[in-house]
Amino acid sequence: MNIDLTCVECIINQAKRVGETLHVKEETAQKLLLTAKEKSKSFDFKKTPPEVATPLYQDMAKILDKEDIYDEIKKLSTKKALSFIPLLEQKLQNSEDKFLTSLKIAVAGNVIDLASEVMFDLEKELDKIFEHKFDIDDSLKLKELLTNAINVVVLGDNVGEHVFDKLFIKTLQELYPKISFYYFVRGEPIINDVTIKEAKEISFEDTCKVIDTKVPTPGFVYNMASKEAQELFDSCDVVISKGMGNYECLTPSHKSPIAFLLKVKCSVVGTSLGKNVGDIVCKIL
Repeated sequence: MNIDLTCVECIINQAKRVGETLHVKEETAQKLLLTAKEKSKSFDFKKTPPEVATPLYQDMAKILDKEDIYDEIKKLSTKKALSFIPLLEQKLQNSEDKFLTSLKIAVAGNVIDLASEVMFDLEKELDKIFEHKFDIDDSLKLKELLTNAINVVVLGDNVGEHVFDKLFIKTLQELYPKISFYYFVRGEPIINDVTIKEAKEISFEDTCKVIDTKVPTPGFVYNMASKEAQELFDSCDVVISKGMGNYECLTPSHKSPIAFLLKVKCSVVGTSLGKNVGDIVCKIL
């Protein structure tokens, strides 16, 4: 999906949020904001939000003289997410439908997002998500697809969320032992998206094969991916896509089926899905 004027405003606000989140000096904060406003004048409306936002984040990293601008916050996100694992494991153990519970865990992790239009409280959202039905619910169709699948690609999204993803994939492996899972991560630090570095920090490869896609954008842009990632993406039986950035980059896509698991966190994605901000989605295209 391509950007619209609402996306431009959101991306500019993200630049403002970077300054606020990192508590930079006022002079630096203004430079970040002015850079975003200037960059927005040349945004290509034929591109997706992650594609147009990437050069801006690269410019902001230069201004801050920091390759990974959210490195400390990502560490905190991982620590926070790990603290919830005992609770989530207990929910799985007590669940009458482990598959559905695992999907809810995957979507619950998607709340952790520093680039969204709306910020959510993880603790409160966990309770809501487990009590709430999917607002778009293709879970039974996904269950059927996995029954006959041999290779499945899971597209990672944010740091912290990747902790939940590991438990999600581990549960799917127990339910579908014949499937080989591949977890795709970004090629370099961009916002708070997961890279091979954060995946290794929680020993993700003990669960499944982790693929550094080489994609530098906050969403899986197929044409930017490594040959290995493209071949796995094309040949796998099912793609499970986490989060809005991946949704924005893969609607439309040459690949099918793709199961999109996400929480709607902006009005543009909400309009695309015919849903509201705050809704949770399991949609297959």
